[in-house]
Amino acid sequence: MTTDKFGADLIVDSLINHNVKYIFGIPGAKIDKVFDTLEDKGPELIVARHEQNAAFMAQAVGRITGEPGVVIATSGPGASNLATGLVTATAEGDAVLAIGGQVKRGDLLKRTHQSMNNAALFEPITKYSAEVQDPNTLSEIMANAYRLSKSGKPGASFISIPQDVVDSKVEVAAIKPLNAPKLGNASIDDINYLAQAIKNAVLPVLLLGSGASSAPVTQAVRELLTHVNLPVVETFQGAGVISRDLIHNFFGRVGLFRNQPGDMLLKKSDLVIAIGYDPIEYEARNWNAEIDSRVIVIDTALAEIDTYYQPERELIGDMAQTLENLIPAVRGYKIPEGSIAYLDGLRKILESQDFDRHSEKNRLHPLDFIDVFQATVKDDETVTVDIGSHYIWMARHFKSYEPRHLLFSNGMQTLGVALPWAISAALLRPNKKVYSISGDGGFLFSAQELETAVRLKLPIIHIIWNDGHYNMVEFQEIMKYGRSSGVDFGAVDYVKYAEAFGATGIRVTNKTDLAEVLGNLEATTGPVIIDIPIDYKDNIKLGETILPDEFY
Repeated sequence: MTTDKFGADLIVDSLINHNVKYIFGIPGAKIDKVFDTLEDKGPELIVARHEQNAAFMAQAVGRITGEPGVVIATSGPGASNLATGLVTATAEGDAVLAIGGQVKRGDLLKRTHQSMNNAALFEPITKYSAEVQDPNTLSEIMANAYRLSKSGKPGASFISIPQDVVDSKVEVAAIKPLNAPKLGNASIDDINYLAQAIKNAVLPVLLLGSGASSAPVTQAVRELLTHVNLPVVETFQGAGVISRDLIHNFFGRVGLFRNQPGDMLLKKSDLVIAIGYDPIEYEARNWNAEIDSRVIVIDTALAEIDTYYQPERELIGDMAQTLENLIPAVRGYKIPEGSIAYLDGLRKILESQDFDRHSEKNRLHPLDFIDVFQATVKDDETVTVDIGSHYIWMARHFKSYEPRHLLFSNGMQTLGVALPWAISAALLRPNKKVYSISGDGGFLFSAQELETAVRLKLPIIHIIWNDGHYNMVEFQEIMKYGRSSGVDFGAVDYVKYAEAFGATGIRVTNKTDLAEVLGNLEATTGPVIIDIPIDYKDNIKLGETILPDEFY
C-alpha cells in the first residue's frame, strides 16, 4: 500500500536532501501543511515571534556556514514581514532560502484575503523570486533557488507557494542537490601580473572584505602572510580573518567615517589588493576620495565599477587557489625600510586611544567596557553586534581572531539583528557562549525573541548599552546641525523585562562589577540580559578627523 505524497512533502523532503538542520518561521493557514509535515520529518523547526526576526535567524545561518539558512512564513503580512531580513541578507552577501505562503491559485487575481503579488514584491531585493504553479515542480524550483542563493555573491532566494499547491498530491520525488561546480584559480598571466605589481610596490596593502572570511580564503590569506609580510586592513564584515599570530600585519578596520589608521594606510598605499571586498561594506568614495589608488581585485565575480573604484586588473576565480598560487611568485618580497617606518608610526596611532575615560558616575565609557569584554571573550565564542553607536566602538576597538565570529550588519545597517543572529549562532555552535550587543533603541526592535532564546535554553549573554536615545543618529545630527531631533524615547527597566521572559536580568554600572559578572557566567544555561548605562560623551570624536595630516 502506497502512501500519498503532497506538495508539503516535496518541500520538506527537498530540505532534507539539502541537509538543512533548522527552519525558522511562524505558521499560518496558507502554509500550515508544511508545519504539519515538519512534525514527522525534516529540519528542526524554530518558531520565532516575528517573521522579520526569523529571516534574521536564517541570515545568520548563511553568514556563519555559507549554506542557505531557511525561513518560512504564511501569506500576506507573514510574507511581507520577511522583506527587511531578505534585503539585509542580499545586500550583505548571506545565503537565505525563504518560503512564503500564498492564497490558492484561483484567488491570485481576486481582491481576497491576503492576496498579493509575492514574487513581484521580493524580486528587487532577492537573487531569485518565483511563484510555484505546478506542485510537481516544487522540488526543482527549491533546488534552483537554494543553489542560486549561495552562488556567486550569496543572497536571498524567495519562493511563493499557493495553498492548493502545498496541499496537492504529487507524483515525483524530491531532487537531491548536485555537486557545486568548482571554479578554477585566476589565470597565470593575472597572477604573475599581481606578483610583479607587489614586487614593484613601495607600500602594498591587503583590503579584506566579507568575501575573504570563508574558511578556505581565510586560510589562504593567513598562509600568504606567513611568507610575505604585508599590511592588512579589514572591513567590518571581514573581521577575524587575521589571527592572533598575524596581529603584526593588522592595521585596523575601516567603515563609516574616513578617520581610521586603516584609511590612512589605504590612502598612502601605492597598491591596494582588494580580496573579497564589496563596495557596500565601505564605499570606495570614502577610502579613495582622490581617485588615485591603484587597485587590483581578487574575487569570484566581477567588480562593480564606479568613479572611485576602477581596478586595473581583476583576478576572478577560486580566491583561495589564486592566493595559494600567488605565494611562490611573491616569496622574498620585503617592504622598503621607509614604508616600515611609516607603518610603525601608524601602529602607534592604532594602539593609542585618545579619549578621556572619566565618565559620569554609574556609567561606563565604551572603551572601559571593551577592555573588560576583550579580556573575557574567547576566540571561538561568537559576538553579534546590532546597529548604533556601540557598533562603531566595537568595530574599531574590539579585536576578533576568527572569521565570522564577530558579526556586523554593514550593508543595510539594520536595527534589531543582534539577538536573532545570536540565537542562530548558539544553535550552530553548541556549548559555546554567544554574546550579543545592542543599544537600548535597537534592542526593542527584536526583543520579543528573548522568549525564543529562553524556550530553547540558549547560552546567550545580551548586553544593552543604555543611554536613552537613538544615539548613533543623535551625535551625527549634532555634528551636522548643532542639535538633535527625533532621537529621544522613554526609559525601560530591562532587568524586569528580562525577568518577565524567564531570563536573568542584571544591571552593571562600573568596570569592576562588569568583570565580575562576565566572569561568573560560565555555567549559564539560559539567556542573560545585562543593562549597562553607557557614557557617550566622546561620540562626536568618532566622526571627527583626528589623525595627523602627514599620515594621509
